[in-house]
Formats: sequence, C-alpha cells, structure tokens
Amino acid sequence: MSFYQIHVNFDMTDIFQLLMKVDLHNKKSRKSPILWQNPFSFNKKPLFISEYFSSLDEDESYILKEYGINLKISRKLFNYAKFLKDLNLFGLKIKAREWTNLMLIKPISSYFDTLENVIFNLLLKLIFESGTVLHELNLSFPYSFEVKPEIFYSIGRNELLFSRLQHLSLSFSESCNYSDYGPRLFHSLFHAIIRIIKSQEQLKRCAYNKEFEVLKDCKTLETLRIRDCSSKLLNLLDCKISTLETIPLILRNSGLSLQQLSFEPENLDDNFHEELFFLEALKSFCQNITYLHISNIELSIHLLELIDNLHKLQFLSLQCFFVDDIQVRVIQFAEILPLTLQYLDLGNTWQPFMDIFLSHCNAPLKKLLIYRLNNEEHIRALIEFCIRNKALNYVGIYKYSDLDENFRKEVEAHVTNVALVPRARIVEFL
Repeated sequence: MSFYQIHVNFDMTDIFQLLMKVDLHNKKSRKSPILWQNPFSFNKKPLFISEYFSSLDEDESYILKEYGINLKISRKLFNYAKFLKDLNLFGLKIKAREWTNLMLIKPISSYFDTLENVIFNLLLKLIFESGTVLHELNLSFPYSFEVKPEIFYSIGRNELLFSRLQHLSLSFSESCNYSDYGPRLFHSLFHAIIRIIKSQEQLKRCAYNKEFEVLKDCKTLETLRIRDCSSKLLNLLDCKISTLETIPLILRNSGLSLQQLSFEPENLDDNFHEELFFLEALKSFCQNITYLHISNIELSIHLLELIDNLHKLQFLSLQCFFVDDIQVRVIQFAEILPLTLQYLDLGNTWQPFMDIFLSHCNAPLKKLLIYRLNNEEHIRALIEFCIRNKALNYVGIYKYSDLDENFRKEVEAHVTNVALVPRARIVEFL
C-alpha cells in the first residue's frame, strides 16, 4: 500500500474566497459563510480586509491612495461586510493596524497613526452601512482613536443592525477622542442602546457602565455586574439618578431570575447607606441566587440576613472585614450557611477566626478555600470539620508554600477523603 502526502499552502484570503464559491447556495438560503461571520478574530494576516475595501467608492479609494495604498477596485460577487455577525472593536482595531503595516511598503511614522485611524473608520462605515445584522457587539472604543461622526450616523441608519442582537457590551474611555460632536453623539448613542435593550424581549445579560432606566423593564435578567463610573461621564450624560438607587427597581422586576451576582463596593464611607439599601433589595427580591461574590464589605447583620435568605446558594466567595462583635458574627455566619452550599472561598481577613468558623460550620461543603493553615488550633478544628463533613473533597490554601509538613501529615493521618492543595488548583477549574 502506498501513501502520498500533499501539502497545499493557502493564504487566508484564498480560503475565504474558496469557501465563498463553495457556499454560493448560502446566498439563496440567506445563511452567512462561517468564516466571514467573525473574520477579525482569526490569528492570521488580515488580507481579507482588501476584500472589504472592494466596496469602497472612488472618493474613499482616493483617500487611501493619498497615503500610498493603491487598491484594485473590482466588483465582487458578495458584499463581504454584510456577513459579519460578531463585531469587537478592539479586535477590529488590531487587524486595521496589521493591514496598514502590510499595505505600506515603508511605513512612515509621521502619519502612520493617522492612516490607521482612517482604515479603522472606513471599516466601521462599510460594516454599518452594509446591511449586516449583528448577533454580538462589543463597543469598547480603543484608546487614541478618533471615531468620526458619520460612524454614529451610520449606526442610526441601519435599522436591522441590532434587531437580532444576543450579546452586548459597551464601554468608553475618557482618553478616546470622540471628536467635537462628543456630547451630542453620546446622547444619540445611549438612546440607540436603550432602543436596543427595549427590543430584546429575551435579554438575559447586559454589561454596561452606567444605568439605563429601561433596565427596570427587563423580565429575564440573570446576571448583573456593577462597576464604578467616572463623574465626568455622568456629567456628560446628564444623569440625574444614582446607580444604587436604580438597582432595587431593576431587581424588583427581574430579581427572581438573577442567579449570579458579583458585588464590589467602593468608597465605603460615602456609600454606606446605599450599600445597606442594596443589601436589603437583594434580600427582598433575589432569593434564587446560586453564585455570590462579595468583597470589601463589613460582615454586618444586613449581610448575614442576606446570606440566611439565599436557600439555593451553591457558590460563595466572601472577602470582608470585621468591626463589632467579631466572634458572635463569625459563629452566626457559620451556622446560617445553607445546606445547598458546595463551594466556599474565605479571604485573608478570616484567618484569625478560622478555628471558630470551622467549629460551628455544618454546611456540606465540597470545596473550602482558606488563606493559611499554620497553627495547632486551626489544624484540630479542620480535622474535626472534615470528620463531620463527609462531602468535603478539597481544602485549597492560598499560602500553601507556608504549610508545615507536620501539619499536613497530621491532617492526612486523621482524614482520608480530603486533599490539601494550593488554592490555584481549585480556582483554575471553576
């Protein structure tokens, strides 16, 4: 029997063109060739951008020619930009830079950044005016790029652009140049985003950097992340309500659908009352949370009441500090943990009270993450906890390198079903 090896080297553009010919039936069936749905994510030379620019008009081609880029404009079988389904502006920016480097025989540093920005805006204009219908959109405007006003107008003219949007992420940098039309464009864009959210009856997840009143109408919201927002941006958007005052209104409608929550408050002295307001809202409207991460917060009565009310909680990560009645609060926390809890991650502030916690905890944990295990009292408390809790499989230790070999052997001598491992080994599989 004879074997033959055939080696064929294809350029990425050749592959795209080949698949376009093979998939001609997709045009009739209104399906988009897979490789053209998200070409900016491929780790290959971005020669396909030349195919995008085959749709440029004479004026736009002349702009590139002035910078030394001569394109052969020919009528193509397809408007390739129309097949795009997943758009990430950061990825597009990277490919625009790579393509600019490829097209220039001798890149001139004096105008390279300007040309790169021209390429970036031309691509955006082609995409938004192509008639494409996006499924995923990440509007993270790159630093130092000037987004031309006509780009925002193009977004508004394509009524179908966001009609089937499933994933949306929107963020801005104060360092980004939005031209002299800044304030007006911000208002127009945010009104457009509000319309997008309103049109998505099944929206389950929305990442955003400032509140929208329309979120109060979301009925199926499952994930909510809260981040800080600059005062300059708030003033620019003329916002008149605070984030934490709006959130309880959102949770009242969609709180029962919320399953995962990460909460990291800042400026505790300024937001103490708002923090309490938020914890009360979670306790009242979000009983179905299964994943909860909270950091930079006091182990207060309000936090204990919230945890006590989460009867479906499976994952809890708690980085908190202690003020009053420390021992009492730690005991209360250990005793109220729900029987559904399988994973518990306690930060370094819990270290002095770990023996107290372990002595009073009866939750059937499978994984427990702690900061350090370095004294006899904590070792005895851990051994007793492992004996009581037959479900426990792993104890992850952040300072695993500090673990005394005698302590490790003592635990292993009394407990056979639990492994002491570095914390990172557990976290990496989450």
